Amino acid sequence: MNEQNPTPAVTLDLPEGVQVTGELRPGYEEVLSRQALELIAALHRELEPRRQERLRARAEVVDAVAAGQDLGFLPETASVREDDSWRVAPPAPGLEDRRVEMTGPTDRKMTINAMNSGARVWLADQEDANTPMWANVVEGQINLRDAIAGTITFTSPEGKEYALSTTDQSQLPTIVMRPRGWHLDEKHITVDGERTSGSLVDFALYMCASARLQIDSGKGPYFYLPKMEHHLEARLWNDAFNLAQDALAIPRGTIRATCLVETYPAAFQMEEILHELRDHSAGLNAGRWDYLFSIIKTYRTRGEDFVLPDRNAVTMTAPMMRAYTELLVRTCHKRGAHAIGGMAAFIPSKDEDVNKAAYDKVRADKSREANDGFDGSWVAHPGMVPTCLEVFDAVLGDRPNQLDRLREDVSVTAAELLDVRSTPGEVTEQGLRANIDVGLQYLATWLTGRGAVGIHNLMEDAATAEISRSQVWQWIHNQVTLADTGETVTSELVERLVDEVVPTLPGSPEDYADATRLFLEVAVADDYADFLTVPAYEAMP
Repeated sequence: MNEQNPTPAVTLDLPEGVQVTGELRPGYEEVLSRQALELIAALHRELEPRRQERLRARAEVVDAVAAGQDLGFLPETASVREDDSWRVAPPAPGLEDRRVEMTGPTDRKMTINAMNSGARVWLADQEDANTPMWANVVEGQINLRDAIAGTITFTSPEGKEYALSTTDQSQLPTIVMRPRGWHLDEKHITVDGERTSGSLVDFALYMCASARLQIDSGKGPYFYLPKMEHHLEARLWNDAFNLAQDALAIPRGTIRATCLVETYPAAFQMEEILHELRDHSAGLNAGRWDYLFSIIKTYRTRGEDFVLPDRNAVTMTAPMMRAYTELLVRTCHKRGAHAIGGMAAFIPSKDEDVNKAAYDKVRADKSREANDGFDGSWVAHPGMVPTCLEVFDAVLGDRPNQLDRLREDVSVTAAELLDVRSTPGEVTEQGLRANIDVGLQYLATWLTGRGAVGIHNLMEDAATAEISRSQVWQWIHNQVTLADTGETVTSELVERLVDEVVPTLPGSPEDYADATRLFLEVAVADDYADFLTVPAYEAMP
C-alpha cells in the first residue's frame, strides 16, 4: 500500500449488540449497512431459538431411523395433503417461464457470464457452489447488486473485459439467490455474543442491498431455499420473510421462494412445505445430488438395504429416483407451483467424443424431465443452456410452463420412496477411487475459496464431496465387499487408496495435505459428521 495514499479505513455503523469481525474492504460498508445489520439482529433475536430447535429435531429423526423407524408421510399433517382447495401464490413477475435455469457462484466474472447465458433464471448461489469465505459472503452481494443495477463490469488478470450484454433487466435472467442452509453459522457476525445464521445473514444482506432494485426492475427478491428437512423449517423461513418485508416496508408476498427437495425427510413433506410457504412459494426443485447424500446420511446405520452403489451408477431412472421426481411434479402442479428439474453437471470439453457424450446425456436427461411434466431444469455451464432450452421448447412451445399437466396418473407410496435396494449397480474399487479422487480435488479447491470446480468434465459443488465421503463412510461401516476385487472396504484400505490417488491428482501432493486430512477425518471416523462443510468452515479464516 502506498503510505502517501493509503486506502481509506472502512468503518461500520453498528447497532447495539452487533459485532463484525471480518476484514472490511472498501465497498463493504455499502452491503454491511446499518439497515442490513439491524435486520440481521432482528432476525437473530426472533428466530435463533427456533433454528436451534429445528437442528436438534433433525438429529432426533436420524436416531429414530437408526432404531428401526422408517420415514413416512406424517399422519399429523394428513389434513393438509387431503385438502384439495388450497393453492400457492401465482407465478411472480420474471418467474412465469423457467424452462432453463443457470446455476453458479456469485463471483464477479461468473455473475456476468450467467447474466449473459440466455437462461430464463440464474440461481445465484451463495451455498453449495460457493465457499463461505468472508470475502465471498460480502462481495457476492455486491456483485448481485451491481448486476441488477446494470453497472457490473470485470477485467480479468489477462486484461479481458466482461460486461452485461444489455442493461434491460427484462431481457436478462431473473436472479434467484440461494442462501446457505440452516445448519451453517456466520462466524464473522455476532449478535449479543452469539454467532448468527448463515442463512439469515445471506438473506438479510440481499434484501437490503438488492430487493428494492429488483422490485424497481419489475421483478422481486426471489430465493432458492436449500437442505430443509421438515415443513417447520419452511415455516421458519416464512416468518423470516414476513419479518423482513415488514421491516423494509415491502408488501407481504413480494418475496418468492423455491424450495429444494434435496433431503430424504423432505421428500415425504412436499405438500406441507408448499403449504407453509404458500403466499411466498415459487415451487419445488429436485436437488438430486444432495438427495443421494441425504439418503446415505439418514439411513447410514440400517445395513445393506440402504447401501447405494457407485455414485455414477445411480441414475434418475432408478425406481426410487423415479418415485421422487414424479411425486414432485404431481405435488407441485396439484398446488399450482412450478416443478424444476435437477442439475446437468456436464460441462463442454475440448475432446469431441467426450463433448458429444456429454451433450447426448444432457439432452436425454432434460427430455425425460420435460416429458415428465417439469416446468424447467438446471444446467451448470452457459454452454449447456441452448441444449436445455431446445428440449423444453419442443415440449412447451409458446406456453411459459406446463402447470396444467396435473399428472393425476402418479401415485407414490412411502415404500417406493424407500426402495433403495432395487437401485441397479455395484460397489467397486473404481467407484471407491473415484470418490477419493473427486472428494480430494473438490476439497482442496474449496479450502482456497472456490466452491464450483470442474473435475473430469463435470461441474462439481459441495454435494459432490458430501456424497463421496458419505459413501466411503457407509461402505466401511457396513463392511461392503467390492464387486471387482473382492476386498472388504475398511479404513485401512481407504487410507491406502488415498496414498495411491494423491500422486495422480493435478498439482503436487502438498497441495492436498489439508484436503486429505479433512477427507479422512470425516470419511473413516467412528462418528459421522452431519455436514463436511461445518468442520471445513471452522478451518477457514
